[in-house]
Amino acid sequence: AVLEMYSPQRKDFVSLTLGDQHSRSYSNGKHRRQSCWRKWKQLSRLQRSLFLFLLAFLFICGILSYPSLTEQWRGTSYSPFNDISQDMKGERTKEGTVADAEDSASLKPVKAVDRVEAVREAFRHAWNGYKAFAWGHDELKPLSKTHGEWFGLGLTLIDALDTMWILGLKDEFAEARKWVETELLFSKNVDVNLFESTIRILGGLLSTYHLTGDTLFLDKAQDIGSRLMPAFKTPSKIPYSDVNIGKGTAHPPRWTTDSTVAEVTSIQLEFRELSRLTKDPQYQNAVEEVTRQVHRLEGKRDGLVPMFINTNSGKFTRRGAFTLGARADSYYEYLLKQWLQGGKKETELLEDYLQAIEGVRKNLLRQTSPSKLTFVGELSNGRLNPKMDHLVCFLPGTLALGAHNGLPADHMELALQLMETCHQMYAQMETGLSPEIAHFNLQSNNGRDIDVKPADRHNLLRPETVESLFYMYRFTKDSKYRDWGWDILQSFNKYTRVPSGGYTSIGNVRDPLNPAPRDKMESFFLGETLKYLFLLFSDDNELISLDKYVFNTEAHPLPIWPSTS
Repeated sequence: AVLEMYSPQRKDFVSLTLGDQHSRSYSNGKHRRQSCWRKWKQLSRLQRSLFLFLLAFLFICGILSYPSLTEQWRGTSYSPFNDISQDMKGERTKEGTVADAEDSASLKPVKAVDRVEAVREAFRHAWNGYKAFAWGHDELKPLSKTHGEWFGLGLTLIDALDTMWILGLKDEFAEARKWVETELLFSKNVDVNLFESTIRILGGLLSTYHLTGDTLFLDKAQDIGSRLMPAFKTPSKIPYSDVNIGKGTAHPPRWTTDSTVAEVTSIQLEFRELSRLTKDPQYQNAVEEVTRQVHRLEGKRDGLVPMFINTNSGKFTRRGAFTLGARADSYYEYLLKQWLQGGKKETELLEDYLQAIEGVRKNLLRQTSPSKLTFVGELSNGRLNPKMDHLVCFLPGTLALGAHNGLPADHMELALQLMETCHQMYAQMETGLSPEIAHFNLQSNNGRDIDVKPADRHNLLRPETVESLFYMYRFTKDSKYRDWGWDILQSFNKYTRVPSGGYTSIGNVRDPLNPAPRDKMESFFLGETLKYLFLLFSDDNELISLDKYVFNTEAHPLPIWPSTS
């Protein structure tokens, strides 16, 4: 190689040889080296400096092009559970490594169809892990390659039925259907949680029946629904939390006679639909009695409800705390969705919902410093705690759904603000994944809007933010919501994907080098998170039209009832 540079001494260009030819004799080589040195000395100090800078620059570029060093300098982890698809078509990187964070997916625009296929691939990877290590059991433990049991009813499989149908995974669905037909029995001597079994099992079976028309799923839904009815045999008609579906008995938790308000008020969509399909009014009558009692109970604050209700007295207990997070969240969601399910005719449901949203504005809304992010805090004995569960991120989507159905336009404005906050709960974390709970700074001393306490840094693969992103995109068509969802999916792939199959919850969203995998894949990752991501990226607005279906709180779509007028 030869580099030509201008020499002011010779008023001409001189050629600098950057390599020697081994075919020449030693004497020629020596003469040539002396000639090169003489020419080098003839250059000005500026020219020599430029030449040395060029050599140094080429050397650094060469170092940076070496992959392993590049990854270390960028802080990319080498956790053994990482496994990223390089082209999102199922081709994996070498087990035990992580693909470059700036892979082809982020360097060029991604077509909607590519993102749809990416979700299908993620589902297949999760499903293959479940099939290999947890088939027929409730939950996959992907790191230890075994399973966890809650009720012993195949929760993950049932939760994923309608997701497989929506994603068009016919082979996987057929295999799961066969298990439901031959292996799913509800006569077991086992305690189940009324709320969880209703939203996951009853809701999943009803939804799958509607999507497929296969009466197998309706028959199974009626079986589990009838076995849950003993929960309502309480002095107050407020249901117990637990039912033994084999013995036909029910009881509260061992430590209290209270049920949580969210649990007793978030089973209505499913039981109402079961009555409509079976022509048996007992299911609808039981849950609507709960709704009527809660509607007239004392102890609310501007439409906001306490978190606990006593099954003996039927009254709210521990009245001082109000939240839209755990133990109360889906109460608000089901007020709106029951109103929609019934054809917008049940005005008490709408009145309670509108009053509650005004109660949120009055009592719980605040803005952070320095970025003025709007968030929903918690009220405890009159004092605001600037704490927000990830669960609260259902709210932007619910507000947008209400605005789409004619509720005040300022509901949509609030939805836009809260959606930005939920996005920042991901974007401001080092892994790009949200913590379970965030604390917001009202007067920031460190320049940060969000703080996360060590006990709250876990991520359970929850769906609430991608749920709201789906609603926001459907109603606004703003592509940023798709981009935010894509970022979340990439972070799931980078930090939670297990090479042998499945995805795991993690313990620390603030440490990309050691996110602390927890060896558990919740059923809602397949039932909700991946379903909402798929619907977010799909261009087919009639795929589960929001004018024809309402989603239960486990993302199982149930039909809006046809008008009888």
